[in-house]
Amino acid sequence: MRSDTIKRGFDKTPHRSLLRATGLKDEDFNKPFIGVANSHIDIIPGHFFLQEYGRIVKEAIREAGGVPFEFNTIGVDDGIAMGHDGMLYSLPSRELIADCIETVMNAHKLDGLICIPNCDKIVPGMLMGALRVNVPTIFVSGGPMKAGHKKDGTPIDLATAFEAVGQHADGKMSDEELYEIECEACPSGGSCSGMFTANSMNTLCEAMGVALPGNGTVLAMTPERIEMVKTAARRIVEMVKDENSEKWNMQNILNEKAIHNAFVVDMAMGGSSNTVLHMLSIAKEAGVDFDITQINKISENVAHIAKISPSLSTVHMDDINRAGGVNAVMKEVSRRGGILHTDAMTVTGETLGERIKDAVIKDTNIIHTNENAYSPVGGLSILFGNLAEEGAVVKTAGITPNMRRFKGSAVCFNSQQEAIAGIVGHKVKAGDVVVIRYEGPKGGPGMQEMLAPTALIMGMGLGESVALITDGRFSGATRGASIGHVSPEAAEGGLIALIEDGDEIELDVDSHLLQLNVSYEVLEQRRLHWKPIKKEIPSKWLKRYSLLVSNASNGAALKTEL
Repeated sequence: MRSDTIKRGFDKTPHRSLLRATGLKDEDFNKPFIGVANSHIDIIPGHFFLQEYGRIVKEAIREAGGVPFEFNTIGVDDGIAMGHDGMLYSLPSRELIADCIETVMNAHKLDGLICIPNCDKIVPGMLMGALRVNVPTIFVSGGPMKAGHKKDGTPIDLATAFEAVGQHADGKMSDEELYEIECEACPSGGSCSGMFTANSMNTLCEAMGVALPGNGTVLAMTPERIEMVKTAARRIVEMVKDENSEKWNMQNILNEKAIHNAFVVDMAMGGSSNTVLHMLSIAKEAGVDFDITQINKISENVAHIAKISPSLSTVHMDDINRAGGVNAVMKEVSRRGGILHTDAMTVTGETLGERIKDAVIKDTNIIHTNENAYSPVGGLSILFGNLAEEGAVVKTAGITPNMRRFKGSAVCFNSQQEAIAGIVGHKVKAGDVVVIRYEGPKGGPGMQEMLAPTALIMGMGLGESVALITDGRFSGATRGASIGHVSPEAAEGGLIALIEDGDEIELDVDSHLLQLNVSYEVLEQRRLHWKPIKKEIPSKWLKRYSLLVSNASNGAALKTEL
């Protein structure tokens, strides 16, 4: 066992003495040591109850013949950090989480790992760290929350709350209605109930085979979820005790086929645009050569068969679970043949094909068939053009048909805060393209999510007449013609930095085009006079992050060599 490094031989007497201080007995030194990476944190609705999950996991590991060692990672709640400078820390937290996993696991030579994440950057951060450690690993997330409901029975969620701010600001909603939404939108613990970033990543863990079936859809804090937690804990001990345990190492499960399958499911379910950012970084950690241009090729062969909030406000993760879950989605997608790698191995010991062979769609109003798909192509698209030479991302699942092709006049803002003030101040009108720049990984720094401005646009009734482009990113709760991850970003001299108010910007989702319709000669003249905006960065961590981070088309991964 890997842990023999810290527990075998006379020279490890001091090590064993320290371990005995934590409660270990003689018989424990012959058992596998299992790391339990818990992202419990009181301020995040998807995480405040994970301490109990950790207790259940440790008990099950002991019963199965392992020795658990629990440790924690940090977490940032994107909804609470939204719309102010707290959001600067959200994406960088992914790197800290990955570093924490690597540090604890490798410093103590633990034999296996079970990860208990749930939200936003925490899931990809743990995946990245686990890939570096490369021991048998299983993921079991906290699970999604229930949808909220208004008094009249209308289903609502966090996206409703953000868009309600725009409606209230525009005089379309009373104080009483706003308060009702505030109190009812998030009714329980769990990751926010739509196909936002957290639930997108938790479903992709199923697609990649690193989690049990239902990981992305079974509600948090339910008996079914607790049983899943126990099963995962027992399974990690089995994996580590296997005489050929190396076959369960993380990189043998999360490999090229798994990355491909993740994007297939992402397309079928119209996941958060943030998944592109995270999956590119996860691919790098897995040693998989995955170029952003491959995403459109996958999309062309995958029908979009499940619309979930924010793309369809009446459908939430619990509905997907009742309709057959991610397994039913994968089974339906696989009917087209050759697109899903059904021979990919999963942590349960079966292939993906074996896992989904008996899956059925129980409600075709929730999970459609290929023949009745929302779209014959996937719910995410990568755009290219002079404005996005290295790519930009749009969640096509959330765009109304009339906005798939759009030309508009630029209204430019050099920060999210400027944009929020401008939108509330009615500087944006129908036919405009809102440009928010210097919010990329380097320029932000930290690549802020833009849920506040996009929700304002929707709440003010401009969602079908205004587009938004940014070198920042969007919350999974964002919908509309919102194009993010524009690369190169403004801070590194990308063309987005040279746009002026009134310039014509062209969007064509079906042709994968994002174009600034200004002549080359004019742009060259502008470049001669351009100076990048350098923001004051008081944080030492964010300064360091800004110096090391790559742009969004490279996953906003930190450079390890200068």
